[in-house]
Amino acid sequence: MRENIYLSLKELEAGLDEILRAPKDGGSLELIVRRPGPGLREAVEKGELSPEQGLDGDGWKARGSSRTPDRAADPETQLTIMSSRVVSLLAGSRDRWQLAGDQLFLDLDLSAGNLPPGTRLSVGQAVIEVTAPPHTGCKKFSEWFGPDAVKFINSAEGKKLRLRGLHAKVVKAGSIAAGNMVRKL
Repeated sequence: MRENIYLSLKELEAGLDEILRAPKDGGSLELIVRRPGPGLREAVEKGELSPEQGLDGDGWKARGSSRTPDRAADPETQLTIMSSRVVSLLAGSRDRWQLAGDQLFLDLDLSAGNLPPGTRLSVGQAVIEVTAPPHTGCKKFSEWFGPDAVKFINSAEGKKLRLRGLHAKVVKAGSIAAGNMVRKL
């Protein structure tokens, strides 16, 4: 992996045109990343999604959530999804994409206008549903991609476009693989 080389806000904004060219209705699954434990990332070519476990081998369920009364895993934040075009701009090289901490990287317009909560997507044999909780940058995100990256994704336009990504839950179990088509249902 290359060292952290942060882009300036001006450089990030210059990449916005490419991000806006993402397909609206049918795109592709570019990368799958399991997070088996804190700080661990494992890029895989194939995976299984289920409503009970999310991405098989990922620590979502075991990690739980500080946002639920019983600290159990929140089904509304089962999956984190990021645009492959955004992460490509931020990370520079594909081997750094997994640092973002997301499980699925899609070449698809993730904007709130294109994928409002409740929108269902077919991914491989599975079906997922976009959920309402916002997905925002954190301290780790800033460490990996720089403070201007957090400003970029958390700007008013960045939030509208969901440059940081979105949350989803699995509604139909199935196999997924890098390269699978992703379609709005």
